[in-house]
Amino acid sequence: MSRRVLIITYYWPPSGGSGVQRWLKFAKYLPEAGWEPVIFTPENPDFDLKDESLEKEIPTHLEVIKFPIWEPYQLFSKVKRKSKTHPGRLLEQKEKGFLEKAAIWARANLLVPDPRVFWVKPSVKFLTDLAQSGQFQAIITTGPPHSMHLIGRDLKRKTGLPWIADFRDPWSHWEFLDTLPMTSRVRKKHQLLEETVLKEADAVMTISPTFQMDLEKLAKRKIHLLTNGFDPSDIPDGFSPKEKQAGVLHLVYSGVIDSIRNPTPLLKAFKEEFAETGEAVSLTFVGKVSEQVREFVAQDAWLADRVSFPGYVSHREVFGFYAQADALVLILTDTKNAQGNIPGKLFEYMATRVPILALGDPNGDSAQIIQEGKAGKVIRHDDFVGIQVALRELMDSGIANKDGADLDRFSRRSLTFDLAQILDENTVS
Repeated sequence: MSRRVLIITYYWPPSGGSGVQRWLKFAKYLPEAGWEPVIFTPENPDFDLKDESLEKEIPTHLEVIKFPIWEPYQLFSKVKRKSKTHPGRLLEQKEKGFLEKAAIWARANLLVPDPRVFWVKPSVKFLTDLAQSGQFQAIITTGPPHSMHLIGRDLKRKTGLPWIADFRDPWSHWEFLDTLPMTSRVRKKHQLLEETVLKEADAVMTISPTFQMDLEKLAKRKIHLLTNGFDPSDIPDGFSPKEKQAGVLHLVYSGVIDSIRNPTPLLKAFKEEFAETGEAVSLTFVGKVSEQVREFVAQDAWLADRVSFPGYVSHREVFGFYAQADALVLILTDTKNAQGNIPGKLFEYMATRVPILALGDPNGDSAQIIQEGKAGKVIRHDDFVGIQVALRELMDSGIANKDGADLDRFSRRSLTFDLAQILDENTVS
């Protein structure tokens, strides 16, 4: 008989992004590994990316409990009467008025660990009776937002149920916190809250070797590594990389372009290498792209004629863009947490067998995976000549072995059985 595990996550379809897909896929395959997942998620969350196609992937048998959440952004929106009021979005605005600056300061110093903190007490109160009635044999929380871990911690304290904390990003050492005008006292509060989670959880897991090592230093205990991955069932029937045509190069980037993912070096190298050759080149950014990058492209006639922004598309539709690509572009962060940054889409990129051109730390976790998988090249953001050389190599002959390496260890099903083993080790049958 399957045991039941309560999974507490802020992001769930129709929200889009890798954090959603991570737990959507675990929920899909956990029953095969002897665990019945139950999802607990907000009824009315505030998120940037929406992908309604992901709702079709929710298993029909899966129990999803939705519970109302109050977030301070709702009040701020009423005051501003604008759609662009989320402090996370405001950080990228060039011009900030008094209310925008006040919202960012409040996010940094009053909403600890994050704006979803007001969901903690009501959720713990609601879930305690269910947990004490024997409905669940384990609890999992996934963050960010790290408030989810406080729900797990408090449920653990009240019920004694085994609890696993999943860190998709760091907490006190998270680069995002460095962008906020945070006082040292508040920074210390983050550290103390994180310490209680790392100490009290029965198991802790994270997504990359670097994050694993950093958390082990903080926690002084074993941290499990459970990367993101790809689901072979997502790849359309008959999908195969297209044959490279001489004198033609089409690059495709999928995902978010924001303040910590900078494509400008690539755009400059792209123009420098091909502007005078007459070769047919194009670059497509699929997803949410910052206004600064759009403006940069629009101000250059050559780039504007060759760079396109189709916007955010569904997870299913993105494979149509992959199929038309001669190479897939991966732009990694160039920040404090860059070494441990492994975008969820990297594994999907690799599964397509389309060559990858990545900008990032050649010694980082993503680079290691790309190199081991014979999937492409990783060039430093500031290596302008190296980027040009890689672009020329792509145009002339390609840079990857399309047969690649064995990717089974990164399949969602295989990773879910690894998760089930962590659950088994921390629960009593």
